[in-house]
Amino acid sequence: MLDLTLRLLAWVLSICTPRPRGRHRLGTIPPLRFIPAPAPRFTERIDGSASPLVRPYVLDPAEHRRQRERRRALYLATLGIDVGPTHIHGVRVPAATR
Repeated sequence: MLDLTLRLLAWVLSICTPRPRGRHRLGTIPPLRFIPAPAPRFTERIDGSASPLVRPYVLDPAEHRRQRERRRALYLATLGIDVGPTHIHGVRVPAATR
């Protein structure tokens, strides 16, 4: 199939490109060579039962709530509203500096 594709491409290019004229023109088109694909590096099969069926992107409810709060804070920051944390390094931050 690759050989057929290459021959078709060579034919289309020969139609679309101008023929060289003069003393240095190309006499014949060299034959196309088939380049074999490299051999696969991995030959053993992977055992699916050895890996746990855990989806790492599934969040527990507490992490889901924290992620929702972070996304809400980022959205409000784009509107110019700062709803930053109430505690930074264990110290309560006044509302005026948030």
